[in-house]
Amino acid sequence: MVSYRFSLSALGAPALLGLALLTGCSSSDADIQAKLPRTADAETLYNYGIDALHGGHYKLASSEFELLQQNFPYSGYTGSAELMEGYAYYLQGEYALSVQQLERYLQLHPTSPDAAYAYYLRGLCYYEQIGDVSRDQLGTLEAMDALQEVITRFPQTSYARDAQLKIDLCRDHLAGKEMYVGRYYQREKDYQAAYSRYQRVIQDFQTTNHVPEALERLVEVNLDLGLPDEARQAAAVLGYNSPDSRWYRLAYDKLKYNNQLTPQLPKPSRSQQKQERRAKKHHNVAPPPVQKKAPTSPDAVIVQPVSTTQSAPVDSVEIPPVPAAASGSSHQNNGKTSH
Repeated sequence: MVSYRFSLSALGAPALLGLALLTGCSSSDADIQAKLPRTADAETLYNYGIDALHGGHYKLASSEFELLQQNFPYSGYTGSAELMEGYAYYLQGEYALSVQQLERYLQLHPTSPDAAYAYYLRGLCYYEQIGDVSRDQLGTLEAMDALQEVITRFPQTSYARDAQLKIDLCRDHLAGKEMYVGRYYQREKDYQAAYSRYQRVIQDFQTTNHVPEALERLVEVNLDLGLPDEARQAAAVLGYNSPDSRWYRLAYDKLKYNNQLTPQLPKPSRSQQKQERRAKKHHNVAPPPVQKKAPTSPDAVIVQPVSTTQSAPVDSVEIPPVPAAASGSSHQNNGKTSH
């Protein structure tokens, strides 16, 4: 997919007037819309929408793309306007409207060269709505389904690679939910229920970074249930896979306190203990989480990690949001290419 930017000199005085109005920083969307020329062709409306996106007037942009579709349903710009309207809704945080518009676009243009981007943006709309681990995770499952569809349909694209990374973050988020519930049951002394949650993390989310804590929690729960052999087994697995982790040191200390240590369990690494003592001595504090901000330009889709579940942040794929418009119109290639 190639992103295009039209030549303003070919648009004439009305279009240049519209651009001047759109780039006014102090004007609201309503003020700008009221000052725009009453009549414009499809190309001009499309450029108004693109200029509004670049100016941060996302609501105005969606209105311009919608107006183009209503007034010029058979124009060569209509398909691009349909897709860009979905993108404008995404930038507004109107994810339900964006999904609705993108699904309409895909229904009308299933074989479009921009279909991969549309499916990916649809997946991001679900991804952005993922809630905290303390809330229901239906949205996380929906995001995973939508992102998986990108991988299934377009496996060799950058969209698919980024979708896979986000699916991994979703899985980590689901594991965090299980840990959250398990800790609650453990605090309430419902050890059997807590055991089931921690066991599920180990079995179903083996590649997430919640597994070491889940194993350490199993040591605690099994000791509380009077099952020392199972506690030692969980500690052995933890020591084999994460011998330098703080979770193994905690598990080892719990077994030692309860006189359940065996020679087969190796001692925790002293280097890890020294690092933790040094961190406490110097009062090392993790930096605050990065606040999500609106993209500074519509040329990049910025996505934050789904939660504070210790997942490593994933660099987002830079998205060229402006699709190729109708052929035969006067425009200039800005040099951007799709991934």
